[in-house]
Amino acid sequence: MLTHLSIRDFAIVDRLDLDITPGMTVMTGETGAGKSIMLDALGLTLGDRADCHAIRAGEKRADISASFDLYNCPDALKWLQEHELDNGDSCILRRVITREGRSRGYINGTPCPLSDLKQIGEQLIDIHSQHEHQSLLQKDTHRRLLDNCANARKQAEIVMNAWRQWSECQNRLKQFVEDSHQQSAQQQLLGYQLQEFEALALGENELESLEVEQRQLASAGTVLHACHQTLNLCREDDSSAIQVLQQAQRLLEECDNNHPSFSNARDMLTTALIQVEEAATELNHFADSFDADPQRQMEVEARLSVIYDLARKHRVQPDELYLFQQQLQQQLNSFSQNDELIEQMQAELIRLESDWKNVAEKLSKTRKRAALKLEKDISRHMRGLGMPNGRFEIHLSSDEISKPSPHGLEQVEFLVTSNPGQPPAPLQKVASGGELSRISLAIQVIAARTSRTPTLVFDEVDVGISGGTAEVVGRLLRDIGETGQVLCVTHQPQVASQGHQHLFIRKKQTKNSTRTEIKPLTSDQRISEVARMLGGQTLTEKTLNHAREMLELAQGNIALSA
Repeated sequence: MLTHLSIRDFAIVDRLDLDITPGMTVMTGETGAGKSIMLDALGLTLGDRADCHAIRAGEKRADISASFDLYNCPDALKWLQEHELDNGDSCILRRVITREGRSRGYINGTPCPLSDLKQIGEQLIDIHSQHEHQSLLQKDTHRRLLDNCANARKQAEIVMNAWRQWSECQNRLKQFVEDSHQQSAQQQLLGYQLQEFEALALGENELESLEVEQRQLASAGTVLHACHQTLNLCREDDSSAIQVLQQAQRLLEECDNNHPSFSNARDMLTTALIQVEEAATELNHFADSFDADPQRQMEVEARLSVIYDLARKHRVQPDELYLFQQQLQQQLNSFSQNDELIEQMQAELIRLESDWKNVAEKLSKTRKRAALKLEKDISRHMRGLGMPNGRFEIHLSSDEISKPSPHGLEQVEFLVTSNPGQPPAPLQKVASGGELSRISLAIQVIAARTSRTPTLVFDEVDVGISGGTAEVVGRLLRDIGETGQVLCVTHQPQVASQGHQHLFIRKKQTKNSTRTEIKPLTSDQRISEVARMLGGQTLTEKTLNHAREMLELAQGNIALSA
């Protein structure tokens, strides 16, 4: 719970250090004294939006910190541990706002984003504002309040997460189906293109082989002519190379000279003769086996022409055509897998819908149980708050839903009647402004009793009530404070008298400055303050006695001195 609040240079507060005790703490003061300043400052430590205009005039920054005892706050301790921000059983939230508009948040001295302040703050303090009854006309508020009173917020979050997963899967499936329909024309085009390739039946290395063969066939006449001429030069003519070499060989063999150079020359002529003879044999074999088929040449050139035309059509190089065909086939295969993927996504969507329905049904059972109890409790509190014939009902719609919704199986709506014989109807149709305020107060008190949040703040929620009704409200808030911590800003003396601790807020003005002060009141000071709330600035003995009696009754008949 909240143990200390420190405010520096915020609004008209220059310096404030305030210790907060367990129980019910009431805050009073004249209109305009700044009662809401403390709550506004507290809200900043909980991640509320900051405004640099809230910095005290003449100062460069505002600095607010709130200290909490987490002795009985396991959820908050767990959150801090998970975020490596724990500091034993204590927690300090701090907010610094600069004149330049910058804002910084800290948790136990560690800088953190405002979203972290909000998350931990929601587990430490629950603030009920004086305008909360206005939102009571909205069905979303009805559902939220019911879930809070049923301690079903986590269940509601599970349902929301299950719906979110289902919704995301549905959107992916819808987009995938739309894309598939748009791709159908492309799929048809790919099929037509691949038919051309399949008709061509191009082999992986066929183009290279055809081009080599085409060059050979195209040069067949030239090659044969060169081959025959070379054979004549080597072997057929009278002065052929072989004859010349044989003659030179004979001349050298007739000479009897063993000089190394002479012997080497003779050996080289012998080798040259052998090589020329072998070359002539190879050329003769080539000429005999060479097939210069004009028909084959036409076939090869026709095949190459088809390949080149297809390459130009698809704007690729001819030697890239085979790889391009493989790529087209892969694209077509990916399209053919779309149906399988759609089936898988549809199965996943059905599974997620089933998961959502399971958790939504559990939430629905929790809501139904809580609604019955809440109807009785709020009806009873309405009668205690000046609506003797008040009856409160919670309508949970049982219409079958066609698809998952983010908030569960049913719509939640609050119905009320304050007149006998009249059936309950929606709040906006039958409840006046004053009745709405009291109904809202009854709901907030009950919600506070079921809340796991250790500190509850009520900011002028008793506006519009007085007398015996205000006394009932005060007792209800005091009962909550008996086992927790309640902070209450009030204008009602009946409520103020119920507090375990009483803080007085006043505005102090000098010639050059204005500042707000907050101080705890002693017993005598409380009597004077309650008397002021009862009868104004002029305090009579009668008013003081009335205030003293009110405090004695509220505090358990403890005698208070004048």
